[in-house]
Amino acid sequence: MNPWSAHLSLASGGFSLEVEITSTGGILALIGPNGSGKTSLLRALIGGEALDQARVVIGERVLEDTRAGIRLPIEAREIGYVPQGFGLFPNMSVLENVAFGLSVGSAPMSRSEREGRAVAMLEEVGCMPLANRRVMALSGGERQRVALARALVTKPSLLLLDEPLAALDPTTRHSVRGFLKEQLTSLEVPVVLVTHDARDVVSLADDVCVLEEGRITRFGTLDEVMACPESLFVEAFFEERE
Repeated sequence: MNPWSAHLSLASGGFSLEVEITSTGGILALIGPNGSGKTSLLRALIGGEALDQARVVIGERVLEDTRAGIRLPIEAREIGYVPQGFGLFPNMSVLENVAFGLSVGSAPMSRSEREGRAVAMLEEVGCMPLANRRVMALSGGERQRVALARALVTKPSLLLLDEPLAALDPTTRHSVRGFLKEQLTSLEVPVVLVTHDARDVVSLADDVCVLEEGRITRFGTLDEVMACPESLFVEAFFEERE
């Protein structure tokens, strides 16, 4: 599994973010109060934020190094991203949504190649029966699965999930959490999971990063952080998992 590291200094609109993370892979849960910078961190990793100082490395690939003048565009970073609300195109079918990510980049594929890859991915996540349906006709759980398929079809080096279960009702959230656990633990791709739900963290995460006011205040394995929270926020966060 590819290791990844990020050293970021972001200042935008009066908000500042200072982060240094090094991970050996697996699933990293990013938690923190509202406004602490979690989504800004994900956007910085994919290249959607202008950074004052940054160095982002996945494996041996340098995605951004402001001192060296390196900044790869979003489409060249090989990062899969599932935003809040899933970000699917309502005017496209499920198959078209999944194939869309393969239409950009330095070596775009033919339509038949894109559809072939998309079909294989939909089969892998159990969504092939939905291929010709429109997004608006899908349930919340189905949309989540399709969004994950679209993020994975490009074979990313890093997968970012921003509140992947927040838009789902409690019953659907429980079943989709099980689906995510099965899918994510079988991947050879490191994952960053942003969530406000402690049950997501306990079920899915290997490591936990706590972000408060734009700075990391706690970093460790799930067991380490739960055993020694070191802050009122973390203590209260895990108390809500029952």
